[in-house]
Amino acid sequence: MQTLLPIAERIGARLIARKESVAVSESSSGGLVSAALLAVPGASVWYQGASVTYTPNVARGLLGLQRGDLPPGVRSSSEPYALFMAGVIREKLRGTWGLCETGAAGPTGNPYGDAAGHTCVGIVGPVEASFTLETGESDRLANMMAFARFALERFEAVLGE
Repeated sequence: MQTLLPIAERIGARLIARKESVAVSESSSGGLVSAALLAVPGASVWYQGASVTYTPNVARGLLGLQRGDLPPGVRSSSEPYALFMAGVIREKLRGTWGLCETGAAGPTGNPYGDAAGHTCVGIVGPVEASFTLETGESDRLANMMAFARFALERFEAVLGE
């Protein structure tokens, strides 16, 4: 977690300076993105909240999604899905930004054919961006930390643009 905190602190400072906020949707990072952001003193000024949705049923129930809400051909653990969920969480929690991480932590891949160590990050706000990381590792905990770091680094980069 110590490696995530400096990134989260810089994100918080940028959001404060810009008078913006973030809402987070996570899956395979298991809440580590949110934990890092919430560890920053004063996070209540810019952190709206989060969902850690690990199954489609939870995503539907917690976020009020219906089967038909997902665009045709879009599946979990993909960049289009990450963008979709970033938009959903942004709207539901009324953030300036929505940040989503979705992937396969391991030790095996997911039902969609992605190998362990695969994650996608979507960012929706004043600009949109999506990214994919393939660690090539099957170590679940190491992947979860790598996914959280990747999501935070990508978000920090987008905020800097």
